[in-house]
Amino acid sequence: MPRKLGVGKESRIGKGKRWPVPATAAARVKTFEIYRYDPDSGDNPVIDIFEIDLDNCGPMVLDALIRIKNKVDPTLTFRRSCREGVCGSCAMNIDGTNWLACTRYIAETDGSATIYPLSNLRIIKDLVPDLTHMFAQYSLIEPWLHSKAPAPERERLQSPAERAELDGYYECILCFCCTSGCPSHWWNGDRFLGPAALLHAYRWLIDSRDEATGERLDDLEDPFRLYRCHTILNCTRTCPKGLNPGKAIAEIKKMIVERTG
Repeated sequence: MPRKLGVGKESRIGKGKRWPVPATAAARVKTFEIYRYDPDSGDNPVIDIFEIDLDNCGPMVLDALIRIKNKVDPTLTFRRSCREGVCGSCAMNIDGTNWLACTRYIAETDGSATIYPLSNLRIIKDLVPDLTHMFAQYSLIEPWLHSKAPAPERERLQSPAERAELDGYYECILCFCCTSGCPSHWWNGDRFLGPAALLHAYRWLIDSRDEATGERLDDLEDPFRLYRCHTILNCTRTCPKGLNPGKAIAEIKKMIVERTG
């Protein structure tokens, strides 16, 4: 009997409310199509349409969301904090690409901007995904320094060259744009650690102060934890910090091959 493929009725997205700009002489009006979902209501998700006067709004997508929440619909739910691209709280899917709302200019979006939560995650409400599983996977790589030597009186020192080795890896802000956008994680997210966790794993593998390289590689040498990465590189394309998780994963694989001769 052939399998029935498709989206279940409970997951189909319907049409929501339209919130037109007030009847004023607004010269620059921007439309935002925003995903709305409240699992406690029992209703299907919908797309609400908001019209915003850009002359009364800041330049970033996050500015538009804040204006909608403050002036139009206070029930709109999303995360935000720093507004400077360093906390990762406002990660969401903007016009089909995972990014930070605080660093994406409204002018960079399409005529009618579409805003969804990060994909492949349980949605708590509206644009707020549940990141519990992501952080649980991050904890599995033990993202802290392992050293058998007694703690020094001050810090553990590195040379400038040793410190430079961490550039391009330590800057990850755990927004999980990469992991949410990774097809391999969609298919094997229960066992594949995903690009964010693996990038951090590599960051500790190359830290000159860490003394657990062998143990870390042992933990990663697994058909699913590491090798479900097929170098699709969605992770690199969607990183708002310009990092390259795909390269970090490839370097881990290289380290495993080199140690086995």
